[in-house]
Amino acid sequence: MPTLIEQPVEARLVAAAPRMQSIPATLHYDRRDPFAVRMTFPAPATLEGVEVCWTFARELLRAGLTGPEGHGDVRVRPYGYDRTVLEFHAPEGTAVVHIHSTDVRHFLKRTTELVPTGREHLQLDLDHDLAELMRDAC
Repeated sequence: MPTLIEQPVEARLVAAAPRMQSIPATLHYDRRDPFAVRMTFPAPATLEGVEVCWTFARELLRAGLTGPEGHGDVRVRPYGYDRTVLEFHAPEGTAVVHIHSTDVRHFLKRTTELVPTGREHLQLDLDHDLAELMRDAC
């Protein structure tokens, strides 16, 4: 059984220009970090010219399909039925992207098949993680 899901998506960068620029992005889910999803933007798509990766809760992405969610660095909300808006807040500024909601739903369905919602804790090896923390503390 796979431990990692990666799904390319087309993101539309919201800018001052009337036409939104399309940029590639990838949604990631790893059963070893079962509560989180990542969204990466390749270096050519960023202002800094380096790959940018945002990590946030899988539940935030799921809840953001039906209503505004998030109060921190990442916020998610629906935009009609067919678009989902993700806002990424950083000290350098805010990036706002639209992605197809069907892509988000498909990605979340695949993650739920891998690790069902409410069963994430079963993927964690707390004894191992605690041992690693203690090893690093010495």
